[in-house]
Amino acid sequence: MVLPQGVSVSEIVSEEQVVAAADGLFYELGVQAVGMDVIRDTAGVTLKRLYRLFPSKADLVTAVLEQRDLDVRQAVGDFVDARGGDSRARILSVFDYLSEWFTQPSFRGCIFINTVGELGGKYEAVQRIARQHKLLLRDYLADLVADCALPAGVADQLLILANGAMSTAAILGTPEAGRQAREIAELLLSSRSAGNPIGG
Repeated sequence: MVLPQGVSVSEIVSEEQVVAAADGLFYELGVQAVGMDVIRDTAGVTLKRLYRLFPSKADLVTAVLEQRDLDVRQAVGDFVDARGGDSRARILSVFDYLSEWFTQPSFRGCIFINTVGELGGKYEAVQRIARQHKLLLRDYLADLVADCALPAGVADQLLILANGAMSTAAILGTPEAGRQAREIAELLLSSRSAGNPIGG
């Protein structure tokens, strides 16, 4: 591994520790409820090292969301690939992934939706990363939708369905939203395959 100039291995390890610690704390408690001192203690780094790595809390929030974006998209892709099947089956596997995620005791909803909702327009970077994450998920669905020879707008409908399931599962505290969203997705795909023009 070639390190960036002026960056040590210990700094890279510390950065990973801080991002992992902050991710867990922000996801469970929210961004504003967690102080940098708590992150320092959880990550096991000095406050000096923490602020050297992340001069502001906004920088740390950005790093957490960027890493979570990579992790989530990798996890979804790996799950769907492991299930296999044709493109229609792979679309439905996305909702199977959500269903399994919703059953985890640590589930607190979508960190991107949560963070944008909590911070509003305070951090432009947060909105940018969250928007990009959702657009990349839509692009992933769009490729599968295109393989099914379905209208491009179906990907947008599936994205809305997935996001709605995340919020519903988090607010109501029930994993049933995943199964229900999968059933709706299946109906949507069947309807559009039959040539229903709704939604374009």
